[in-house]
Amino acid sequence: MPLRPFLRRAFPHRVPACRLWALGLAAILALPAPLTGPVDAAGRVIVGPARVIDGDTIQIGATHIRLIGIDTPEAAETCKSPSGVVWRCGSYATHWLRQRLQGLRVECLDEGRDRYARTLAHCRVDGRDLGADLTRAGVARAYRRYSTEYVPAEEAARRAGLGLWADRPQVPAQFLARAVDAGPKDCQIKGNISKNGMIYHVPGSRSYNRTRIDTSRGERWFCSEGEARTAGWRAPRG
Repeated sequence: MPLRPFLRRAFPHRVPACRLWALGLAAILALPAPLTGPVDAAGRVIVGPARVIDGDTIQIGATHIRLIGIDTPEAAETCKSPSGVVWRCGSYATHWLRQRLQGLRVECLDEGRDRYARTLAHCRVDGRDLGADLTRAGVARAYRRYSTEYVPAEEAARRAGLGLWADRPQVPAQFLARAVDAGPKDCQIKGNISKNGMIYHVPGSRSYNRTRIDTSRGERWFCSEGEARTAGWRAPRG
């Protein structure tokens, strides 16, 4: 509706024209500004160069982003291949992602938050799904607990014997770990260091067998839980 008839209807009593236009302008200025898009909400697109935190976590601007549907080893975690090769699979995953993203623009679709308040997202680089690339290269596993989207990519990497599924991982020498599986006879508690902190694992616990001790990184063996706690280590949660 044209402004003058609208104002005449809103103010039926005679009002000077200049006064009427002033009232109309004030009413327009009082209207709320239109939204230009969702702010910090699922569905937004986050774009820019990325800083790599670890194999499945990046940061764009101030936003920490966890790649959805995949899982890579912790940054300080070691892996052991079927042939007995111990290697720094967590460090390698971080290195692989840094090499992949170097100098490139990353586009991520916000799909919610995880329990650590990180943004969960599918991300693309040069039109390629980053989660799929990581999984196909054997750097990441499909995170079946939350999604089966990348299971075919993981199965292809397994068949090809790539990365985590390799009998003898083809990685630079810097990622071959100096790790041992056995401590002193009476000191079998493993003092591991990861991004979750300094955690000790007792024989028979859930993560004991897959935890490797690398003394060059400050990891060590303990003879008792009390000794481990005194040294600053803690038991795993959960």
